Amino acid sequence: MTEDQLTKLRAQVHAITRPEKGLLVLYVLVALAACFMAPIVFLPLLFRYETLRYRFDDEGVFMSFGVIFRREMQLTYARMQDIHLSQNIFERWLGIGTVTIQTAGSGSAASMGIVGVRDSEAIRDYLYARMRGVRDPHAKPHEATTGDAVLVEIRDALRDAARALAPKG
Repeated sequence: MTEDQLTKLRAQVHAITRPEKGLLVLYVLVALAACFMAPIVFLPLLFRYETLRYRFDDEGVFMSFGVIFRREMQLTYARMQDIHLSQNIFERWLGIGTVTIQTAGSGSAASMGIVGVRDSEAIRDYLYARMRGVRDPHAKPHEATTGDAVLVEIRDALRDAARALAPKG
């Protein structure tokens, strides 16, 4: 991926902060499938839709939702292990999709699902690029992280041990 492509993708993905209106239509269809329970099913979905927020930044992905029970999740790009796209027939009809992000410790369950987005392919491509360590030209340069510092210390210790064990002369 070239720097120009990554810059365009970055701008496109960072602009996503809310799900599309198509997600609300999907929630209405789900509630209508419940027949006489429709109001009971629709109210929690409506609250979730109205409070659902996304933020993509240089550190990772942030998602929050909820009125009574507020839930906030943040995943850094370094923790991401796998990214999936999914669309059922109604989501395809509405032009939306779901990007599912898994981390190492999440088991078979997804760590985060970015639902109701129109640019799901762009999000997937951007997350894969960031997950694999492609440098973002807009990212702020930073000093070595704690993990990097530990690796440097291990490398230096191994180098010193190899010199000490090497035959003299």
